[in-house]
Amino acid sequence: MSHLNLKLMLGAYSAAMLLLFCADTAPAAARVPLPKPRPIEAPKAESAGEADKQAEEKAAPQPSACRLALTEDIAIAPTLPPITGPGACGGDDIVRLEAVVLPDKSRVPLKPAATLRCPMAAAIAEWVRSDVAAIAAEAGSSISELDNFDSFDCRGRNRVAGARLSEHGRANALDVRGVKFASGRFLSFTDRDAPRELRQKLLASVCARFTTVLGPGSDWYHEDHIHLDLAERRNGYRICQWEIWDSLPKVAPLLPAVRPDDAPPRAVAEEKGGQQEAPEKAAGTEQPKQEPAPQRRRANKKGAGRSGAFR
Repeated sequence: MSHLNLKLMLGAYSAAMLLLFCADTAPAAARVPLPKPRPIEAPKAESAGEADKQAEEKAAPQPSACRLALTEDIAIAPTLPPITGPGACGGDDIVRLEAVVLPDKSRVPLKPAATLRCPMAAAIAEWVRSDVAAIAAEAGSSISELDNFDSFDCRGRNRVAGARLSEHGRANALDVRGVKFASGRFLSFTDRDAPRELRQKLLASVCARFTTVLGPGSDWYHEDHIHLDLAERRNGYRICQWEIWDSLPKVAPLLPAVRPDDAPPRAVAEEKGGQQEAPEKAAGTEQPKQEPAPQRRRANKKGAGRSGAFR
C-alpha cells in the first residue's frame, strides 16, 4: 500500500469518527435549557455598588420634623449619630448646636458647642432669637455669645452617685451661665449686682419656654448657673425655681452699732419691796450683771443657726 493511500484511509477514518461523535452529542445539547430573551420593558441591570448604596439609603433613618425645621437660617446645628449608652444615657435625633442665627443673619455662637436632642436645640435657638436678643436690645446692646456650662453628660442628677438619671444624660438639658454683649461685657444670670429688671425678664422668658428651670434658691447645686430642660412630667407639671437675689450689703450688720456717749440714759424700773430703785441705778450708773462667757457663746451659736445667714 502506497503512502498516499494510507493518508487517504486515515483521513476517512477521522471523518467517520467525527460524524459519529457529533451524532452522539447532538441530542444531549438539544436538551440544555437556554435563557429566555430579555423583555424590552425590563429595568436596566444595576451594578453591585449601586445596589449596596440603595440598601444603605433605605436603612438610614429619615430626618425628623424637627431636623427639617432647624435650618441654617435658624441655627448651625450639624446632625450627629444617635448616642447609645452606657445604661439609659443617650438618645436619637442628636445635633451639635454650634451657633444661633438671629433674624438679621448675625450668629451667636455657643461656647463650647452643645450636644443636644433636636427639640432642645430648637428651643434654645428660639429663646435666644426671640427673647434674649430682644432683652439685650432693650438694654441698648446686642448679644455675641452664649456661655454653655454643660450639655450632654451621662450622669446622675447633680452629679450624685446613684441618683436618678439627669436630663443631661438624655441630651435634653443645657446649663447656661450668661451671655456676652457685643460691647464685650459679660452678663452673668446669677450675678446679684446685675440689673434686677434684666434678670427678671430672663427669668420670665425661660420659665415660659422650658419645663424645668433651676437657679439660685433651688438648691446648692445651681447657685452659679441656670439649668434648663424639656423633661416631660404628668399633667404637664413644670418647675421654675430661680430666685432673683438683691445685692449683698457692703458691710454685713453682724454687731449692733456703738451707743453714742451723749445718748440719754436707758430707763430702768425695778421695784424692790414697793420702792423704786435708787436714782443712781435709774441713771444707769450701775452695770448689769453679765452672763458667764460660756453661756454667751452657746447662745450666739444657737442664734447664728436660727438666723439663716448661710441658708
